[in-house]
Amino acid sequence: MTDALIGPSRRTRRTPFSARVEAAGAKAYTVYNHMLLATFFRSMEEDYRHLKRHVQLWDVGCERQVEVVGADAARLVQAMTPRDLGRIAVGQCAYAPLVDEAGGMVNDPVILKLAGDRFWLSLADSDAGLWAQGLACGMGLDVRVFEPQVWPLAIQGPKADALASRVFGDDIRNLAFFRFARFDALGHAFVVARSGWSKQGGFEVYVDDAEAGQGLWDALIAAGEELQVRPGCPNLIERIEGGLLSYGNDMTQEYDPFECGLGRFCHLEAATDFLGRRALEAKLAAGGPKRAIRGIAFVGDDCPPCVEAWPVTQGGQRVGQVTSAARSPWLATNIAIATIDRAAWDEGTAVVVETPAGGRNGRIATLPFAAPAP
Repeated sequence: MTDALIGPSRRTRRTPFSARVEAAGAKAYTVYNHMLLATFFRSMEEDYRHLKRHVQLWDVGCERQVEVVGADAARLVQAMTPRDLGRIAVGQCAYAPLVDEAGGMVNDPVILKLAGDRFWLSLADSDAGLWAQGLACGMGLDVRVFEPQVWPLAIQGPKADALASRVFGDDIRNLAFFRFARFDALGHAFVVARSGWSKQGGFEVYVDDAEAGQGLWDALIAAGEELQVRPGCPNLIERIEGGLLSYGNDMTQEYDPFECGLGRFCHLEAATDFLGRRALEAKLAAGGPKRAIRGIAFVGDDCPPCVEAWPVTQGGQRVGQVTSAARSPWLATNIAIATIDRAAWDEGTAVVVETPAGGRNGRIATLPFAAPAP
């Protein structure tokens, strides 16, 4: 793999925080929802250690919002997901697989219920907003579907509560997991959710005013100096340890939610009006998933980048593929997220990961990864 630059253009849209991310020294980026997302600042491992000890500010404006509003808003959103949204209250966030008519994963957003007739779908990396617009048109629904000017800003790490309370006030400490509310800072009311794409805890601020958002970034950096706050970004090592799946990497439209371990978010008896219900029911009736997403711990003091899926074998026969991999300082071994066939998916099963550097012995693990026994 050669070093190369990403040539930015107007197609790789910027956020209100892009200049601050660049000034902070982001060393690498990926493209996410047609936008640039930093992948590390100092190094992947140094950023990881800091995230697990302190607090970071992430520009995740690439988590584009799809707003669905109108008399048929709830009907449209329910048509896209097997999760029963009738159980979701206003002010609640809901992680929800979106599926097509064949039961294939289209996206896995966090859905914010702003009102009974108004929702935000905080997207992973896919053009699911266009799909939602097509469904609304094809179903003849009284609803508006569009992308509002909203840019999430994440506060992540074990000191997140301490930092957020310095800017938003102590009441933010009482915000429950996957709930959101409006909090005032710098004369602006921001939607803030206790959520984020890490296992270290924190918040996501849904910035709806670019100038106010830039002021908020600066205020958080200033308030967090003694907390050792830094600009950061989602960290590959930490998300694999935590079993956080990446749409487009670990799952695609070729997967259904049960193969992705998301069955607990599928309420087939209650959510009867979503597109893929018959397809998912037929798959379950035929014996359920024949493959599933699992973890693998495998030997090695280094881990090459997984830019193409690596075969996983057992006795020389392919039994799956690795889709994300990194070396874990916490576990002192290489770890991976992989899709594994039923015959080999039990915890502890011995497999070989066929990396570009050669075969590495490993064992199947459940997600998230757990610390080894003393």
